Amino acid sequence: MVKVGILNVTGYAGMELARILHRHPGVELVSVTGRSLAGQKLGDAFPHLRAIDLTIAPEVDRSVDVAFAALPYGASAEALGPLVKSGVKAIDIGSDFRLKSVTEFETWYKVKHPHPDLIEEAVYGVTELHREKIAKTRLVANPGCFPMGAILGLAPVVREGWVEPSVIIDAKTGVSGAGRTADAAYGFSELNDNSSAYGLGGHRHEPEMTQELSAISKKGDVSVTFVPHLVPMTRGILGTCYATLTTPRTQAQVIELYKDTYASHPFASVVGKPPATKQTWGNNDCLLYPIVNEKKGRLVVVTALDNLVKGAAGSGVQNMNVMLGLPETAGLESLAIYP
Repeated sequence: MVKVGILNVTGYAGMELARILHRHPGVELVSVTGRSLAGQKLGDAFPHLRAIDLTIAPEVDRSVDVAFAALPYGASAEALGPLVKSGVKAIDIGSDFRLKSVTEFETWYKVKHPHPDLIEEAVYGVTELHREKIAKTRLVANPGCFPMGAILGLAPVVREGWVEPSVIIDAKTGVSGAGRTADAAYGFSELNDNSSAYGLGGHRHEPEMTQELSAISKKGDVSVTFVPHLVPMTRGILGTCYATLTTPRTQAQVIELYKDTYASHPFASVVGKPPATKQTWGNNDCLLYPIVNEKKGRLVVVTALDNLVKGAAGSGVQNMNVMLGLPETAGLESLAIYP
């Protein structure tokens, strides 16, 4: 049995990791950390996890084969670096290894990278794009929640050169994407009956989208315009991607391309009508709905996913499965909770 540890189980992504790993048939969760709640039983701190008989420790206190880090930027790399170098496989749910340029990371995140030597070997963890590389690596950089939907939504047409290399991504997210914060902007009175755009001066997930889409583009570097919106729901991301077709394409041609692209990928599904976030609540699916405006020569792709599962913990477990040679769907078979 593969022994697994979670660094920072006290955040939403860490809790989701614990929930998913507890029912995983191929691993044993043996260590969970969280300095603010160190010494408490996991089930006392979070009663919904009471079936997991572990005490929250300040640091990993058991030998592990795989470590997940769900820490703030800078802290993930600092904690994972020594573990990776000692032979532990690692999945960073945080942002420290996503950008391949150290300079770009330090520009966007305003911190010095603790382990720049590991950035080059880290594999960006969109399993649907990088499955073979993930299977061979010891370090996966799990994508941000917004980039997961945007990249899956646009990858088929960008890779084939079917769209111009300038795209617009609009995304609505639930408040859990901000983490467990006491910031007044995320309180009930501010969020209820309200919606707002943010990150208009540049969102930290935008360079991930640019990096990954440009890497597969047949039309040169992709220019991404990204605008996120906060909406009054707990979890979920509804993304709408806009692109201009390079040559006329029919709806049937585009649907065939998307279905062919994701035919062998269990967690990226082309659906027959625009998806809703509740159709992904609690599971690892990304639902995709591409539609062509043939008159205007424009493609719109609507995506829906759970930001805490496919956008964080679930895709992390999916990547772990590939790294370990386990069935990709192990521990992730749950259907969505609806309504």
